[in-house]
Amino acid sequence: MNAPERVLKAIDHEEPDRVPSFEIVTNNSILKYYDIPIGKGYRDGIKQLSKLGEKGNELIVKGYTSFDYVKRVLKQSHEFFRRAEIDIALTLASIYPRKILKEGDGIIDEYGRIMKQRVYKAKDGTETVINEYFGGYFKNFDDYESWEQPDPYWEARLINFKAGREIQEEKNDEIFSVPSLGALMECSWEGFGLENFSRILTRPKQVRKIFDDRGKFTLELVKLLAENDAQLVLLWDDYGFKNGLFMSPKNYQTYVFPWLKRICSTAHKHNCKVILHSDGDLSEIFEDIINCGVDALNPIEPTTANPDYDIFKLNEKYGNKITFIGNVSPVLLTLGEIAEIEASAKRLICEIAPGGGYVFSSGHSINPAISVDSFEAMQNIKRKYGKYPIEVPD
Repeated sequence: MNAPERVLKAIDHEEPDRVPSFEIVTNNSILKYYDIPIGKGYRDGIKQLSKLGEKGNELIVKGYTSFDYVKRVLKQSHEFFRRAEIDIALTLASIYPRKILKEGDGIIDEYGRIMKQRVYKAKDGTETVINEYFGGYFKNFDDYESWEQPDPYWEARLINFKAGREIQEEKNDEIFSVPSLGALMECSWEGFGLENFSRILTRPKQVRKIFDDRGKFTLELVKLLAENDAQLVLLWDDYGFKNGLFMSPKNYQTYVFPWLKRICSTAHKHNCKVILHSDGDLSEIFEDIINCGVDALNPIEPTTANPDYDIFKLNEKYGNKITFIGNVSPVLLTLGEIAEIEASAKRLICEIAPGGGYVFSSGHSINPAISVDSFEAMQNIKRKYGKYPIEVPD
């Protein structure tokens, strides 16, 4: 069975040949372990382009419209996932740079989010550069209104998707290249920063306009991808944090979920499934997410403050309605003993995976603090126990 078949079968709550897997990896030590070349091209390129002013902004945007360049970059990341036997490899359909910061240490993306590059050094001395959120470019609604809104039909979006699909085919479908895009809540508030956006939430006309802009863009882009034979898309859209939601359930029900429901419905009409990536404690809106038609939820964050936001409890209640993707704790992967990591991964496979409806993954991502040994301990459990039918050890 190939990777697309494996993933889609699991999302349909059927048992494939083995438990499929997904991962977000920002850890160059692990890439080196799998013999993937580590380059500094993007980081150094940003610094050089920042010296060119507006011309640099034009060049970085133009780079994403070069099929050959995009494919060359994606080949390395997709090859890592193939070697690590991780089924889903992501491409980007949005969240592209719009302007380079004058300091050359980051960019402002098309949603108005300021993203800066920060270097993290692992215990083995390997450096990993991560683009981190550093605040919003918009100080108020007038700033937002003067910003050129992202165009869902910009050619780079399909170029990225098609380059990933071409690599998938060249690798005999051993990986499933899946487009990902920013969606509704996260890209809305982060363009302003939480404090400024909280003020805007008191002005219904303004907040409605912002969410409708995000909704129309996301809907059109998902439709475009699905019409071009995307079988699965991932929406980046954190709704909460460890202590709860970013805004009230009522606001989600008013501004976010009507769009999410339309997006899922449009995808489904074109035989395309939807993964929602949302961190935090989502207990208050979990049923809303299911009712919108989301097919799979990632990462079911295991380190929230709510002991009831637990994948095993959620599986008992909702396991036949949605597919779970996660949730080996990144804290455990960073600080835990190998035996503890193995026990956690084994329990997830043995209790959540039978019958389908589960994709193996961490409870957030594989960050630079996670050692190769810890990552491999997790993956080896998947390799050992993840074949169907699942055999539960004594």
